[in-house]
Amino acid sequence: MATQERPLSPHLQVYKPQLTSTMSILHRITGVVLALGSLAFAAWLVAVAGGAEAFELARTVLASVFGQIALFALSACLVYHLLNGIRHLAWDAGHGYDIPKAYASGYAVLVLAVLITAGLWWAGLSMGGAA
Repeated sequence: MATQERPLSPHLQVYKPQLTSTMSILHRITGVVLALGSLAFAAWLVAVAGGAEAFELARTVLASVFGQIALFALSACLVYHLLNGIRHLAWDAGHGYDIPKAYASGYAVLVLAVLITAGLWWAGLSMGGAA
């Protein structure tokens, strides 16, 4: 008798994505992006300490379209990771574990992350922060 090949459980092919699982994966991804971003920040600090030429090169890279996209993505990751981390702290304290509250807090994190990131960039642009 031939045995049927079945996926191991739990497996991504078995369960459909839910808000909570998607946000958990996104939280991990943003954590990795923030770790890489901290290396870029350290490189910028080295450029600042390296003198005017090194700083001008770093400023030029960050003011480019690619640099602005990278900074926007990094700031969005920072805001999302912070807000979702606060959500996890509430869970650790025993609050918001029931399904309706978990989904409500998940949507709140997503909406607030978009609004706060947009607000930060709008404020920065209105103050002349972009090159």
